[in-house]
Amino acid sequence: MDPICQSALPHLPWMDPATARLPGVQPLDWADWLVVDDAFAGQMALRDRLLAQARGDVYAMTDAGAQAADALLALILDHLGPGYARDGGGVTRPDGVRVALDAAPPLVTAARLVQEDLCLMQPIGGEHVLTGAVLCFPASWTLAEKIGRPLSGIHAPVDVYDAAMAARVQRLFDAVRPDRPLWRQNALVYADPALHQPRPEAAPRREAASQGRYVRSEKQSFVRLSSCDAVAFTIHTYVVPLAVLPDAARARLPQSEAIT
Repeated sequence: MDPICQSALPHLPWMDPATARLPGVQPLDWADWLVVDDAFAGQMALRDRLLAQARGDVYAMTDAGAQAADALLALILDHLGPGYARDGGGVTRPDGVRVALDAAPPLVTAARLVQEDLCLMQPIGGEHVLTGAVLCFPASWTLAEKIGRPLSGIHAPVDVYDAAMAARVQRLFDAVRPDRPLWRQNALVYADPALHQPRPEAAPRREAASQGRYVRSEKQSFVRLSSCDAVAFTIHTYVVPLAVLPDAARARLPQSEAIT
């Protein structure tokens, strides 16, 4: 199967001083939240297939997340851009697929409308906890191991996620305001362009700097759902061949982070 790739990476986070240094968070314009790009049809077809054939792997919901799922679906419906058409009981996407609004759990319906993976984070016991998600395009992690865990537990395998980083990230989630969403973007070199790449925490990560031929980049947005005190953490995944990058950007790409 041919890889599902974008033709270009619209933002090069490692080249921009504002986004190159962790956590690199910036204000988000609402118009830039839900992105429809040239990989929309391919990504959405894969998302629909995963939700139909492997829903237990890519969708999880706790009792605490139900109200937040309703709120996120409503917010997404309010922010759908050009190319969408809404009728009484459904929405037709830019790829021509109609999504019924009452045929699936709200978070699944929301995920079938947009390219972004959707995660619900809610404050419980002093930390934000993952209470629901549709995660079709994981970059080397699994939803089953993360659902119901707080930020510190979710990021436990990440070497740079020390106590200081954990405190900064928690402050970020606490500070997100309904009228001021935020975003950040990362970039890694991958040998495998597949979008769906789950990896258990115990599985070793293999270095592949000499084999990497693709850049995988996630635009991560933080949106406060004011009606239920939750943050929607949404992830738009880009995969582009290294060859499409400008020479200067390719030369400065952090190869030490390349993985399979």
